[in-house]
Amino acid sequence: MRGPWRGPVLVTGTDTDVGKTVVTAAIAAAAQAAGLRVAVVKPAQTGTAGGEPGDVDAVNRLAAPLTGRTLASFPDPLAPLAAARVAELAPLELHTAVDAVREEADKHDLVLVEGAGGLLVPMGLWPEGKPWTVADLAVELGCPAVVVTRAGLGTLNHTALTLEALERRAVPAGVVVGAWPAAPELVHWANLTDLVPKLLGALPAGTGAMDPGVFRRSAPGWLTPTLYGVLDDWRAWAEEIS
Repeated sequence: MRGPWRGPVLVTGTDTDVGKTVVTAAIAAAAQAAGLRVAVVKPAQTGTAGGEPGDVDAVNRLAAPLTGRTLASFPDPLAPLAAARVAELAPLELHTAVDAVREEADKHDLVLVEGAGGLLVPMGLWPEGKPWTVADLAVELGCPAVVVTRAGLGTLNHTALTLEALERRAVPAGVVVGAWPAAPELVHWANLTDLVPKLLGALPAGTGAMDPGVFRRSAPGWLTPTLYGVLDDWRAWAEEIS
C-alpha cells in the first residue's frame, strides 16, 4: 500500500506486552498532528477485575484521539475467548466488531484497531460458533496491519511468523519496534538491520510514562510517513540514537 494508511488499520503484535498500546497511541498522536480525525477501537479488553485503566484509557491519556471505544470487557487476564468462557459471559461476535469498526470508519479518517496478545489469539466467535482472531478481523475489514515487535533476541522468528501469517491472508503489513532500549547491544542493532525492509517505526523504551504533551510532540519522530511520522532515514536515525 502506497502513501499514508487510512481507514481501518489493525495494530497487532508478536506476543503480549510488546508495546501495542503505546504504539497505537503514537500513531494516533502523529495522525492527529497531521490533521486527521482518529478513532481507536479495542475489540476486547481482559483483566478488568481490579478496576485498573484499560488500553483505551492509556491511549486516551497519551494521545487523546477523537474517539476511543472498547467493545467488550472481561475480568480475567486471559485470551478474550477464554476470559468470556471463564466469566460465563457472551463472547464477542466477529460481525459485531466488524460493524463497530466500519461505523467509526464512516466518521473518521483513521481507525486504529488494537488487538489482544498476538495475531492468532482467539478473540470471540463467528456466528456459526468457531473462534475468530484479529487476523480474521483484518481480512473482513480489508485493512493493513502494524505488527509491534520486540527489539531483542528471538524477535526475528516471531516477527517472520506473524508477517507470514498475514501475507498468506493477503493482509499488507509493516513492523514497529515497541521499545528500543536506551543502551542497545549488538543483538538489537543486528535485528534492526534485518527488520528495516518492513520497518515503519521504533519507539524508545519508556515512552508510555512520558508527559502526554511531550509524547504527542515526539510521536512523529518515531514513525515513518506511512504512519504519519517524519522518520525517513534509518541510517541517520541510528547515528543519532547511538
